[in-house]
Amino acid sequence: MLDLAAQQPGYIGIESARAATGLGITVSYWADEAAVKAWKQAAEHLLAQKLGKERWYRQYSLRIAKVERQYAGPAGR
Repeated sequence: MLDLAAQQPGYIGIESARAATGLGITVSYWADEAAVKAWKQAAEHLLAQKLGKERWYRQYSLRIAKVERQYAGPAGR
C-alpha cells in the first residue's frame, strides 16, 4: 500500500510506528481533501480496507485532520 499511495496524485508522505505489543500508528499526508478522498476510493486500497476489516484488525481508528503548520526544534521555528 505504501508504494501504491506514493504513486497517487496529492501524496506527500507517510510516517509509521509500531510497539512490540503490536499497537501502531500510521499517518499519511496528502495535499488536500480531494486527494484523501481519491486515495480512499483507489481500487487496490478498497480491497486492503476490506481485508483489514475482515482479517487484520480487531479494532482500528481513523482520523482525518488538517495540519496548519509544522516545524522541528530546537531551531526550527
